[in-house]
This record gives sequence, structure tokens and C-alpha cells, in this order.
Amino acid sequence: MKIFGFSKNVFFLGLVSLLNDASSEMIYPLIPLFLTQVLGASLATVGIIEGIAESTAAILKTFSGYLSDKIGRRKGLTVIGYSLSAISKPILSVATSPLHVLLVRFSDRVGKGIRTAPRDALVSFSANKKNLGKSFGFHRAMDNLGATIGPLLAFVLLVLFHNNFRLIFLLSFVASAIAVVVLIVFVKEVKLKKSTVEMPKISWSIFSLRFYVFLLAILIFSLGNSSDAFLVLRAKNLGMSLFLIPVAYAVFNIVYSIFSTPLGAFSDKIGRRKTLTFGFLIFALVYFGFGQADAQIFIWPLFALYGIYAAATEGVIRAYTADLVGEKIRGTAYGLLNGTIGIALLPASVVAGFLWDRVSPSAPFYYGATLALLALLVLLFVPQQLKSKGNV
Repeated sequence: MKIFGFSKNVFFLGLVSLLNDASSEMIYPLIPLFLTQVLGASLATVGIIEGIAESTAAILKTFSGYLSDKIGRRKGLTVIGYSLSAISKPILSVATSPLHVLLVRFSDRVGKGIRTAPRDALVSFSANKKNLGKSFGFHRAMDNLGATIGPLLAFVLLVLFHNNFRLIFLLSFVASAIAVVVLIVFVKEVKLKKSTVEMPKISWSIFSLRFYVFLLAILIFSLGNSSDAFLVLRAKNLGMSLFLIPVAYAVFNIVYSIFSTPLGAFSDKIGRRKTLTFGFLIFALVYFGFGQADAQIFIWPLFALYGIYAAATEGVIRAYTADLVGEKIRGTAYGLLNGTIGIALLPASVVAGFLWDRVSPSAPFYYGATLALLALLVLLFVPQQLKSKGNV
């Protein structure tokens, strides 16, 4: 059974991501503002909190991917991960110190760490190989449609409840709870053939050189890709009002949602590497723009371009991973990929916070743009693959 041309699993996993991200993005753009304006945290503290939360989750992403390969089942781990994230969100409404925010963000990211790799593997097994990029693009589009709805809801609720951050944090639980119900009821486990489920012994040799060079490029890029909290804070730094910040962030997610599926399908035709190269170039341009900007008017086009970057990379990176590894170890590969990205976020965010506090608000963005260009050069050295084996 297909829904809008996608398998039932791909469609409902997209719907789950839409609901969960609507919940998450109601509060994500507000957390750095809540930390700095309500709890009195420094920019360095914001970077440390975001970095620790994401990096801890990264370790779990690696192990959950391997575990999903080992047991041959992905849905159970995905349900556990989404459930933990849902439960943690309303606790933020009673936070009274940055440490409380760290604990909540940690719990939320642990949930993400548990679910991400097995969910990505589930999407890859539920999609037609010829439309893998398109399917991942659709999933990212749904994810970011939710991420568009979330900030807009936050904007409305900020006006209605007079900047009551805590009430918005509490209300964010509703959509994430519905997401868990949809996941349990409508998404089905994909059972591979017994011979496919058998796991090889874990060693460096189970992955190809192509995958490791690709992973190195992603690592370098991620070391400069600090938390989006710094984009929000830069908007505030340039004079954007509190009410407009969630709207500006929604612009990013609208563009991301619109272009994710077509750019994913584009990567099916012209190759993943060319599409990623384009995405990395856009990222470098956007970060350089955030560094150079001297008025809030520039924030709007920069957030829109940031959506183009995300659409050209997020789903494509996952599809590229599926191209580079076999089914037997795909969950492990997604775990390693997501783990690499997450672990890099700690130094990326800590360095960004340090550069902002000690150098200037522009410095973190020049740093990120430079590493993006370096990662692009490494990506060009990913060895070619025979055309009969996949699309590069």
C-alpha cells in the first residue's frame, strides 16, 4: 500500500517526525532565550549545554544502530526513543537553573540518540532503492514541516500568554504524545531475510574506504556546524524582536520542507556527492553572511538560504550512507554517522560560545564557514564507485 507515492511506513514515519518536531520546535528557539533572559546564563553556558546534550546522545546513536542490526528489529527502539523525548519536554516548565535545562535537554537527546539510527534504517528498508533519496527527502520534508509549525505556534502562544515560556514548554507535550501513538499503531516492523540479518563481527574492516572518507568529511563539517541556538542568538544580537525570532526560524523550516523532497530526488539523478557539495557551499555562504550581517533585515534571506543548505544535505547524507554500506550493517553505519555528527557538536558549540564571548559575535560563523569549505574538499576525495553498484 502506497500513500502519495510512498510506502505506508515512510509516510507514517514522516508524520511521526512532523508531530514530534512541531512539539520540539515550539520550544527549541525559546531555550537559548529562556537560558539567557530568564535564568541569566552566559553564551558559553548555552554552548556547553547544547554540546553536552547532543554529544551524549551521539554515543547512544552509535550503540542503538548496532543493537538494531544485532536484533534485526528497529521499531521498538524507535518507540522508546520518541517516548523518552515526549516525557522530558514538559519538565522544562519547572526549570529554575541552567542545570535543570541541561538535564531536560540531556533526556530529550537521549531519546533522539536511541531512535535516530534505527528509524533511519527503517526508512531505508521501507523505500524503493531507486527512490531512496526521494524517500529520505520526503521524511526530512515532513520533519521540517513540523519544525515550521512549531515556531509559528510559539509565536502565537508568546503573544497570547505574554511571553510565558513555561506554559509553552508544558503545552509542547501534546503533539509529541500523539506522535508516539501514531508510531505504535501505524508503523510496522520490516523483517529482513534471515541471511541478511546475520551480523558480521564488528571491526574497522566491515566498512569501505569510501565510507570512512565520507565520514571524515562529515566530521570536519560538523566541527564547524554549531547549535542553531547561535543563529537565534545572532538574530537577537542584531536587534530582532523576541516575537519575530520564531517566525524567522519558521522561514528556515518552510524552505527546508519545500526543497527537501525535490533535492533528494535530484540526488537520485545527479549523484549524492554533487548535491552535498552544493549544500556545503550554501552553508559556507550563509555562515559568512551571518558573520558579516550588520542589520536584522539580513536575517530573513539568510534563514531562507539556510533552509536550502539543510534540504540539500540532511536527507542526502542518509541516502549516501545507504549507498555506501550493505543492509547487514546499515543500522550500525547510521549509528556511526549520527554519532560522529553528535560528538562533533560539543566542541563545535563550545568553540562557538568561546569565540562569541572572547572575540566577537561574528567569529563563530567565520569559523564554521571555513570548516565547511575544508569538508567540501575532503568530500571530493571520496573514491568513485562502479555505476552498477550505486549512485555517487
